[in-house]
Amino acid sequence: EVQLVESGGGLVQAGGSLRLSCTASGFTVDDYHIGWFRQAPEKEREGVSCINSDGSTWYTNSVKGRFTISTDNATNTVYLQMNNLKPEDTAVYYCAADKFRGPNWYPVRICHFKGLNYWGKGTLVTVSS
Repeated sequence: EVQLVESGGGLVQAGGSLRLSCTASGFTVDDYHIGWFRQAPEKEREGVSCINSDGSTWYTNSVKGRFTISTDNATNTVYLQMNNLKPEDTAVYYCAADKFRGPNWYPVRICHFKGLNYWGKGTLVTVSS
């Protein structure tokens, strides 16, 4: 029953913006650790941004100042607002989640942990130069 459904990917020109959405079902996002990961061609999957229910966040260095993660409890949705997109942002983006593990699982830890139990199918973001 637990499911993550992603949307919002597509083709955008460099410097443009895009907002990814991930709607969760079967659980409440406020009770879970939530994160966005991406995998570019021939590269390892990396954590992009993660958030906890207290609002604390973490971003990988390459997207700081450009991307913003947020959640909407009313719609059980997590967003990734991506501004000033660059060609190197081209990748398949995945949302992922897991049940609350403990207070020491800060967003930075979540975004470096690839063993989260629930994953979306991924949405492709292509940024043209």
